[in-house]
Amino acid sequence: MRMSKSFVPTLKEVPADATVASHQLLVRAGYIRQLSAGIYSILPLGQRAILKITGIVREEMDAIGAQEFYLPALNPREIWEESGRWSVMGENMFRLKDRKGADLCLAMTHEEIFTVLARAELRSYRQLPQTWYQIQTKFRDEPRPKSGLLRVRQFTMKDSYSFDMNREGLDQAFEAHRQAYVKIFGRCGLKTVQVDAHSGAMGGSGSTEFMVATDAGEDLIASCEACGYAANTEKAESRVETPDKYKAAGASPALDEFATPGVTTIEALSKAPHGVAADQQLKTLVYLGDEQPLIAIVRGDDQLNEAKLQTASGASVLRQAHAEEIQKWLGAKPGSLGGVGLGEKANLRVFVDSRLAGLSGLVTGANKDGFHLRNVSVPRDLAHAKSVDLRTVNAGEGCPRCGKPLVVGKALEVGHIFKLGTRYSESMGARVLDEGGKEVPIVMGSYGIGVERILAGAVELHHDQDGIRFPMSIAPFHLALLPLQMQDAAVRDAAEKIYLDLTAAGVEVLLDDRDERAGVKFKDADLIGLPLRIAVGKKGLADGKIEWKVRGGKDVEFVPLAEVVARVQAAVRAGGGTLRK
Repeated sequence: MRMSKSFVPTLKEVPADATVASHQLLVRAGYIRQLSAGIYSILPLGQRAILKITGIVREEMDAIGAQEFYLPALNPREIWEESGRWSVMGENMFRLKDRKGADLCLAMTHEEIFTVLARAELRSYRQLPQTWYQIQTKFRDEPRPKSGLLRVRQFTMKDSYSFDMNREGLDQAFEAHRQAYVKIFGRCGLKTVQVDAHSGAMGGSGSTEFMVATDAGEDLIASCEACGYAANTEKAESRVETPDKYKAAGASPALDEFATPGVTTIEALSKAPHGVAADQQLKTLVYLGDEQPLIAIVRGDDQLNEAKLQTASGASVLRQAHAEEIQKWLGAKPGSLGGVGLGEKANLRVFVDSRLAGLSGLVTGANKDGFHLRNVSVPRDLAHAKSVDLRTVNAGEGCPRCGKPLVVGKALEVGHIFKLGTRYSESMGARVLDEGGKEVPIVMGSYGIGVERILAGAVELHHDQDGIRFPMSIAPFHLALLPLQMQDAAVRDAAEKIYLDLTAAGVEVLLDDRDERAGVKFKDADLIGLPLRIAVGKKGLADGKIEWKVRGGKDVEFVPLAEVVARVQAAVRAGGGTLRK
């Protein structure tokens, strides 16, 4: 491709609204342009890179026997109601009506539609297993779109689905996808960490996220360098010490109610005149899970993890209760709440963090404004509560496997695989006959990859002060060819010959044939981030050589013209790129 005839609108200045590297550089290098909040136009360079990514994804999915589909993005309400997710998706789903008044949505994912196909077409165990996938546009009404391609409202996803007779088959499909994902991300130049994750609205028995460690990420992962343990903080556990003074030893004193006028926070109760340490207090929070009240209790100095509460309760939708709802159920305002005595209220489900198991001598709200209770014993006074892991882990706490300190850092999710089980086949009636002629629900898995997130993730990992440094495998072109003196006929002719020879050899070349200064060409080549740069100048040509430089490298090498084609081909192959046939 020739720059003089191409649309590559590079910018010198960093966009004012761009805060992360991938957003800044993809805009500056002419890969994307914003249409509105969370909606981006992909420009020619960006599209070429995305096609490289989808090509890799397609190759690896085909390699595990997956079959490609292309399903409607516009879905009828009835299908999503069958699964129960029409309401679960809430405001995140784009909804509309057609001219006849029928409710429709723009799909965020396609579990429902693939399940409809499976129930209509799969009849017998002889037709299983099946693995189906597509690479499709998805939509999400993201409340706070930001960070360029990292949080958007329209995006491309590879979503695949496995259909099996039993859990053993699901385990095999899950592992096949896991291995395929390792290959996909490796080929795209991403170093990923696999972490245990919260399944959220997808449901199912378990899931694994593929994360790229970067400060641009919005997830937090806890990991152990000693043993390799890694989990999203929505799922992560840790070993924590509990002060001996709170461990029950014999009978606990009776509960003692005491006045705490105006004291409504953990911090306020820890100060004089009460002086109750935060680690002695119980923090009580009220939520609604599927519109049913839930009470969560954690230690005063811990943070409740809402995803863990959602998992423990089995709720599809979770939200914090409003003040008037809390007053109605517990009889007090936030700040004076506690779980003691709630066992008699049949409509309230109470969960207590497992860290508190067996502890006594604690303090909690009395469910009476301006009063608290001393001498709370978890075994005695909260026996009605279900003990589960509810807290968010902190850096430095012990790894749950080996006890070594955990590290907590930001990460970007680029892929997520789920064991759905019969979550959708049961609710939507996708059944087949087993070997004995009995109808059984199909066991399913769901597996997603964010295509634009791979592009942005690659930029986050591979850039410097001069611009992007794309891996060869997903770079829009293999090299930038720069004739440095366009007014010189010998330079123009030599560059043209190299361009034609390389193109004929299957190399993807961006020829900067603009009548610009050498400095401008060098800066744009670095910004765009192509892996190789060849500069053709009068001085080098006098010796029959060109300047060869690897993007990000410090050294410039002079290579004989006769060796250029073979050397470029070797570099493309070595970098994981593909030569055009």
